[in-house]
Amino acid sequence: MPDITTRDTVILGSGCSGLTAAIYTARANLNPLVLEGHEPGGQLSITTLVENFPGWPEGIQGPELIENMKQQATRFGAELRMSHLDGVDLSKHPIELRVGKDIIHTRTLIIASGASARWLNLPSEQALIGHGVSSCATCDGFFSSGKEIAVIGGGDSAMEEALFLTRFASKVTLINRTETFRASKIMLDRAMAHPQIKFLSNTTVEEVLGVEEKDVKGLRIKNRASGEESILPVSFMFLGIGHIPNARAFKGMLDLDEDGYILTQNNVYTTLNGKILPGVFACGDIQDRRYRQAITAAGSGCMAALEAEKYLEEHGH
Repeated sequence: MPDITTRDTVILGSGCSGLTAAIYTARANLNPLVLEGHEPGGQLSITTLVENFPGWPEGIQGPELIENMKQQATRFGAELRMSHLDGVDLSKHPIELRVGKDIIHTRTLIIASGASARWLNLPSEQALIGHGVSSCATCDGFFSSGKEIAVIGGGDSAMEEALFLTRFASKVTLINRTETFRASKIMLDRAMAHPQIKFLSNTTVEEVLGVEEKDVKGLRIKNRASGEESILPVSFMFLGIGHIPNARAFKGMLDLDEDGYILTQNNVYTTLNGKILPGVFACGDIQDRRYRQAITAAGSGCMAALEAEKYLEEHGH
């Protein structure tokens, strides 16, 4: 028989938004349960130096920041569990969650399961994430100051990343695997008109060089038409091929946009067919496709926690 427990609040995800929600709900004596998910710590867990999180004038390593937030949450009574959601029924009250063999009932649910960056899935790329390979230009662009870099992608995300990175890099090479671009005409024209951006079309990245040195030394690239391979000397590679919101479990249960991000009203309230779903809140990158920063994720986690506390109080819990 499954073990069935009832909680005041369950938080899905252990990145900045989820852990901030855990700190606030724990301090409100809600004894939150945090299911850490498939990627404990979120994208900060694979980030090296974080210099734009307030309160750390010298910067802090991403995993250290996450560990500090975990300790802060557990200090106030949050329970962190290394597990993920296997099933959910939002139509029941309390909400029913299936976690392995266990059934968890919760009066409020805070969805903070984030969005995963799309990668090329090259072994060399994965080995150098945080060491010159990044999926966030806003986070890591400063470290590319004065260097030649590459941006991978052909959509609006890639154009935005490339244009932003011209503030720092001496030269930006935008690599697109096809001859055509998915980007809107206005974004493509803007990038093509920039003197610091060079385009390589019909080209794929075969290998990121510098694994032994733990520092990007260049890219081995291939022209798809001729099959010719060459070395592109760059010091950074930024992925601009988008993110995948971790919201598949809620398809048909919550309103999602065309790319699968959770739609919210009043910042964190989830909806179904345009109507607010009581007791279910979403925060962080799973509902924020615009900013995707640690500090904005933390802020929305705080909002979700305060709204969950308010909801429980209004319903006599």
